[in-house]
Amino acid sequence: MDNLYVLKFGGNAIRGKEDLARLSSEIASMKRDGAKIILVHGGGPEISEEMERRGLKPEKVCGVRITDADALDVAETVLRRINADVVDSLAEAGVTAVGLPAYHCTLCAKKAPMKVVEDGVSREVDLGLVGEVKDADPSTLEDLLADDVLPVIYPIGKDGQGRKLNVNADTMAAGIASAVGCVEMVAITDVPGILRDVSDPGSKIDSLSMAEVESLIADGTISGGMIPKVEACTKALLAGVPAVRMVNGKGGDGILSGLSSRGTVITR
Repeated sequence: MDNLYVLKFGGNAIRGKEDLARLSSEIASMKRDGAKIILVHGGGPEISEEMERRGLKPEKVCGVRITDADALDVAETVLRRINADVVDSLAEAGVTAVGLPAYHCTLCAKKAPMKVVEDGVSREVDLGLVGEVKDADPSTLEDLLADDVLPVIYPIGKDGQGRKLNVNADTMAAGIASAVGCVEMVAITDVPGILRDVSDPGSKIDSLSMAEVESLIADGTISGGMIPKVEACTKALLAGVPAVRMVNGKGGDGILSGLSSRGTVITR
């Protein structure tokens, strides 16, 4: 679809009324300029805080949350609350939006156990009720966009048996972006882009190919929670998304204005 962008943000990049107002204002500006937008959000920090408040211990492996039934309940509750706040913020900026869980437009499957290496020993970790996108039906999203309504999606999916699954928001955005045929997928993060040196914002890399991304993962430049983000980006590219851009949600000079010159763009 011409001029369609899939935007994704998480709680490390956009959090609280002020951040949401800033993002909503820029989304409103993009829409006035003719862009169509689908917004996908996560809420990792908020989910971890609510788990701790309930006496639960958050656990992650390579940036992916291990999710049992209690953790899934917390994730869904927190994500629904964030979703409502996002929709309200967009409305205040003059944008008509509707919130919905990802299972209205995707089909997911339980993610296979993840291989990890600790102290030189390889082992498999079952992530529990964690899903990955297997298929997406863009018709609901296309109908909303045709009515000038912005879909705001939170990443709780379902498998073929109707079982709810927690899905990494970057992974969900990639699955949706590949299904709707967007111009660009934009991941709003808490860093300026992909950095050669994580302690030096001036080491941002403006553009990368998928092969270069793989090389940076192999040599440790891209590590930790950044790995699932860039892997989601490459999955989107392999599925047909022309470009994926990572931009800074914490910068003082805007998030989306002058988008074509911001952050790090990854192409095939």
